[in-house]
Amino acid sequence: MIPISDDNPTRIVPFFTWAIILACIGVFVWQVSLGESAEERLINAYGFVPDSLLGSGRIRMLEAPAPALTLFTSMFMHGSWLHLAGNMLYLWIFGNNVEDVMGHIRFLLFYLICGVAAALAHGLSNPDSTIPMLGASGAISGVLAAYVLVYPAARVTVILPLGVLLYPVKIAAFFVVGFWFVIQLISAAIADPSQPGVAFLAHVGGFIAGLVLTPFFKYSDIPLFGRHRGPWG
Repeated sequence: MIPISDDNPTRIVPFFTWAIILACIGVFVWQVSLGESAEERLINAYGFVPDSLLGSGRIRMLEAPAPALTLFTSMFMHGSWLHLAGNMLYLWIFGNNVEDVMGHIRFLLFYLICGVAAALAHGLSNPDSTIPMLGASGAISGVLAAYVLVYPAARVTVILPLGVLLYPVKIAAFFVVGFWFVIQLISAAIADPSQPGVAFLAHVGGFIAGLVLTPFFKYSDIPLFGRHRGPWG
């Protein structure tokens, strides 16, 4: 299922959601403009390398910032246009409503904390890894958790591939996000964290952080666990 929109208007202008999207796009455009060799050095320096923070630190770029800082810089970097587009699509659909129920500053703090938790979850699974992790998906996983806690009944339009056809259907957010999280759990269980690829444990860690933090970051008058009527809305 590929989400493309939701039926859930907001009361505010989601400045920080838009700012994060623009920042990620801008950083990626800058990355690719450097050329392949320079981009690789940038990723190795500013991506999160578990070994630099949690391991022996035997491999570290001379121009790299303090290892703890890469927990944040890595959130704004992506490995490909497809990687960037997928993450920004999810943030565009779900981020505005989460910013709405938290307020601008608390949303930004929530987003960054979930991203850090995601990176640490990934790093702790293989602390000696020298493979840089990058991407906003860990932080966005926390956003998905917040969304489904507050708006489980919201109708999300997803694209279902039926043979050669792409069929749009509205499904309750509880089932869209729940299905996504189950896939992340299964993938994390079978993936080898020592090999390059998708950091599924980062998604799991970011999501769990979002579940834990949302009750403390949302406005007190916003209820949790709204009613949902079934997977087809």
